[in-house]
Amino acid sequence: MSIEAQYRFVLKRIQDSCEKNRIAHQVDLLAVSKKQLIEKIKELYHIGHRKFGESYVQEAVEKIELLRDLEIEWHFIGPIQSNKTKYIAKYFDWVQSVDSMKILTRLNNQRPEDKQLLNVLLQLKVGNEESKSGCSEEEIFEMIKSSSEFAKLKIRGLMCIPPPAFDEKIQKEYFQYCYNVFKKLQMVAELDTLSMGMSNDLESAIACQTTMVRVGTDVFGARD
Repeated sequence: MSIEAQYRFVLKRIQDSCEKNRIAHQVDLLAVSKKQLIEKIKELYHIGHRKFGESYVQEAVEKIELLRDLEIEWHFIGPIQSNKTKYIAKYFDWVQSVDSMKILTRLNNQRPEDKQLLNVLLQLKVGNEESKSGCSEEEIFEMIKSSSEFAKLKIRGLMCIPPPAFDEKIQKEYFQYCYNVFKKLQMVAELDTLSMGMSNDLESAIACQTTMVRVGTDVFGARD
């Protein structure tokens, strides 16, 4: 199946799920392009897609430099090491995986003056996997309270990566928790983005009111 056919199929899954769950707001597709060839990114771009997600800083910077003539909205979605924040702050439009006040502060301090505000999602820890990054609900509220200190950032909402689950009921329990936290935060801050759901659970995420799903292989095919 071609990239265009795969892409259209994923868009149809999103549309069908929105109609089934009577979702009125737009659900954006973030095409996860980590470990994918530049040619595949270009192909999807020329079909009309603009939002791409990367997880590895060095790989991403090389791609962004090579594709700088294209109007791509780049999202960083991987774990963030302190020694990589200067590159993320310089090259990306969005960061979806901020999980500490330290990282938030470094991104703000290292965002170039000539760049627009860096859009930030705070990563909520969902489930008890030690290997996964993320903040507690309490830590996220503290970061939201301090958001006025960060003149070069705009906190837009939440992201989560729940433990893998093939049971739709369990998937929805994780996503519903994240949505509930998001709604609480909207009472104290202007937030508009909830990024949750990937290839195997995007329907459950949409049922729980996500505004963005992150899909890689189902759009691009297998990684090289």
